[in-house]
Amino acid sequence: MGLGDKAKHLAEEAEGKAKEATGKLTDDESKEAEGKAQQASANLKQAGDDVKDAFKG
Repeated sequence: MGLGDKAKHLAEEAEGKAKEATGKLTDDESKEAEGKAQQASANLKQAGDDVKDAFKG
């Protein structure tokens, strides 16, 4: 998997963590849930990257 994709997925996870934290601070359950979902999506993409890397190497 390309380094750019990995960086993009890490950035997406970080953005999700920020949204979750913002939601917690402002008592915005919707924003908090959105952040958690974004993190989960990024984690799935990272797992897919790892599987692809395992088959390449």
